[in-house]
Amino acid sequence: MRRIMIATLAGSLLAGCGAGTDGPQAAVEDGNAVSPSATLREPVPDPDDPSIHHQPQLSVSGKPIAPIVVARDQHALLESKDPKLARNKKHVYDFWRIVYEAGHMERAAEFMAPEYIQHNPNVESGRDAFIATMSQARPKREVEPVSRFPIIDIIAERDIVMVMWARKVRDREDPNLIYEMVWFDVFRVDEESGLITEHWDSSERWGSAGRPPGAEFFP
Repeated sequence: MRRIMIATLAGSLLAGCGAGTDGPQAAVEDGNAVSPSATLREPVPDPDDPSIHHQPQLSVSGKPIAPIVVARDQHALLESKDPKLARNKKHVYDFWRIVYEAGHMERAAEFMAPEYIQHNPNVESGRDAFIATMSQARPKREVEPVSRFPIIDIIAERDIVMVMWARKVRDREDPNLIYEMVWFDVFRVDEESGLITEHWDSSERWGSAGRPPGAEFFP
């Protein structure tokens, strides 16, 4: 039986990475400047540090693959030399934490346009459709200052913001086998309204399961 080394899915902030396309600059959160911090793209060599994906996984052929490194300082990912890009990153990040993650659907209108376009084949377009679907999937809870999701990077260019995160899933053929993959959620932020108007990801149809692969492991 093939041996797979499974990287531990971190529950909060992990080894840092840069802000993608942007250089360092203080981000703004609730009107206050967030001091820039050093960001890393190499795993922290501490085997006791639970906030780092430091164990390499093996491919199906048994060869090692690169470990997934997630951000230790999520706020540092919001930095940008361009104030508009910094604003878009923070808007998407706040939507992610408050609405998507913490289930505060009553605040969806602060972040999403009514005509929100959804490209996931399992969810209809429209803000109301999003609220109806996610109200069932994400029970309301306290909003945390940082995301519980293991975010790798947040990248912004033009009116697009992409969130990269590590996703734990079960193997299709062997449900006892759990491994990690990288997932991408992409958002368009309207230049005039500042609201999220469109979303893309790489989801397949969920089928009879009625929920995305790996949903059992979502924080």
